Amino acid sequence: MTFDLAGIGIGPFNLSLAAHLDQIDMVEARFFDRASSVNWHPGMMLPGVELQTSFLKDLVTATNPTSPWSFMAYLVAQKRFYEFLNADFGAIPRQEFASYLAWVGDRLASLRFGSEVEEVNFDGADFALRVAGETVKARNLSVAVGLKPNIPGWAQSACGERCFHNAQAAQRVDRLTARRIAVIGGGQSGAEVVLHLLSREHAPGTEIEWISMRPNFLPLDDSPFTDELFTPQYVDSFLALPQGRREAILEQQILAGDGASTGTLQAIYKRLYMIRHFSKEAMSVDLSPHREVLSVTRDGNEFRLVMRNGFDGAIETRTVDAVILATGYAFAVPECMSPLLDSISLDERGHYRLNASFEVGWDGPDDRRIYALNAGRLSHGIAEPQLSLMAWRSATIVNSLLGRNHFDLELPTPPVGWSSRRVANMQSLRSAERG
Repeated sequence: MTFDLAGIGIGPFNLSLAAHLDQIDMVEARFFDRASSVNWHPGMMLPGVELQTSFLKDLVTATNPTSPWSFMAYLVAQKRFYEFLNADFGAIPRQEFASYLAWVGDRLASLRFGSEVEEVNFDGADFALRVAGETVKARNLSVAVGLKPNIPGWAQSACGERCFHNAQAAQRVDRLTARRIAVIGGGQSGAEVVLHLLSREHAPGTEIEWISMRPNFLPLDDSPFTDELFTPQYVDSFLALPQGRREAILEQQILAGDGASTGTLQAIYKRLYMIRHFSKEAMSVDLSPHREVLSVTRDGNEFRLVMRNGFDGAIETRTVDAVILATGYAFAVPECMSPLLDSISLDERGHYRLNASFEVGWDGPDDRRIYALNAGRLSHGIAEPQLSLMAWRSATIVNSLLGRNHFDLELPTPPVGWSSRRVANMQSLRSAERG
């Protein structure tokens, strides 16, 4: 049979889309992933890590609160609803949310694990996916393979057993026998790795260097008005801007999505206090903000770091035994989409050109669509790679797929007037009401 939609990748975002489609009988969808189950960022599941987003921003609640696939439904099914409430988490453990995602992944009938999409072609009528050596036909695609660990150019030649991205931290940090360890990156991931290193027992003589390009170790900005950036109304205003202005605004908003949680920074500072004043184990910690790493080179069993100090302009060097790169993630078109590249519209950075409904521009028939999830930060704003709007995005895609508003996504005017056009319209309405 030919499916209405084939999904490539089963992370949180396609899982959310599958959950939204689950109760729509007229749509036949299949989602494929080479993994054996949903396993959300296993390499980043260090002890004690917490979610930076409210658990209410789950797979479905924002757009379909009666869905059986909500986080609340998961808690009830696990028989720990009351216990969860009594725990009164300020931020819930990331392990809990990963368990929720796996619970949904085990139960949705449209998911196919152990089924890698090897190649996608278009035969003139439908998309043809080669999945585990067989061909699957679909009228539409949803591509949600996630971002790739970003290895900066200055670190690529040094990567190996003792120089690696934090995406592998949970499996590799505790196996390090290195005495001198550099953690590069001042966001939440870097902070979590540093806190874990500081909390390890029986690590006498360890030297930890925490390096960040930012002028200080800065907290996530999660104030109420900043949280307005993570709303559909803000995305609507952001979409209307020219690309150059969007890019400039994203640079200004970096701490809204990539700062360290205040609780994590407090835990690090408290641990540093105890180490400095009460620890009997010799552990030294150097905090080095405002440093731009220029190069990391391997010299035998050591790594030599060269940095520019943005505070006083000096060039500095460090010699360490291991390097952990908390350097974020980057977009890349998945290899299986290569046969379609000549038909797909990409911008000058190699990113998909997306419309408001997350459809990729391409030269195929209008009724054959490619939806891209977690690929529109430059078009849809800072919330796009976050969990915050995944339910709204899924509902938007479902409405586009059906050609009608199955989900009601109309929202009132936001409290913040972002665009001049919207403010002018509101003022005109108020004047008319007074007149």
